[in-house]
Amino acid sequence: MATLGVNIDHVATLRQARRTVEPDPVWAAALAELGGADAITVHLREDRRHIQDRDLEVLRRTVQVKLNLESAISPAMIDIACRVKPDQVTLVPERREEITTEGGLDVVTHREATAEAVRRLHDAGIAVSLFIDPAAPQIDAAVDLAVEAVELHTGCYANAAGPDRHAALVELSRGAAMVRRARLQLAAGHGLTYRNVEPVARLEGMGELNIGHSIVARAVLVGLAQAVREMKALIGGPPVSGA
Repeated sequence: MATLGVNIDHVATLRQARRTVEPDPVWAAALAELGGADAITVHLREDRRHIQDRDLEVLRRTVQVKLNLESAISPAMIDIACRVKPDQVTLVPERREEITTEGGLDVVTHREATAEAVRRLHDAGIAVSLFIDPAAPQIDAAVDLAVEAVELHTGCYANAAGPDRHAALVELSRGAAMVRRARLQLAAGHGLTYRNVEPVARLEGMGELNIGHSIVARAVLVGLAQAVREMKALIGGPPVSGA
């Protein structure tokens, strides 16, 4: 059964819209844990558009489940990660002009910089996951870098419909099989909602789903702890071996 990592970035997005002190993502993390979150995920972006340095530092002291930090591979961001020491760092692509992360990290193109980031994080005693597209060359590169986990980008699946969605799910299933054969931890995320999450959660060997926007949006109506409980219920069914 897949575990649930709750991304609380967009709690901070709401706060930063007014440059005020509420809602506090630290409080949100506590409520997510009460709802059953197995991990708390935050992305400290280089432009600090939502999560701030203070948030990360306080979360490191207060989160009782796994703290997963999404980070660019830039040396400055790796410096912060090595200092704060989250339980895991997930290396992701980052562009200032994007609204949200678009696609997985191109490990093949940025192999040297990614390898250096992985080396530094490992030296600091931090587990590393790579957020990548479910493509064989990217998965092979992740295996070569000896990371602990791979998080498959589910954006193509989430944005597709009809036959295209099925084809994207098949691609995710093939990527998941590659990750399992390499004996890496398998995760997935991006664009997953209450309406589309179940087929991804049922993929064989799925270890963790990281979901943020949909849970925070639902929380506006029912509260965060209840929104997390509802998502946990959806991902808790038996796995399937293929798409």
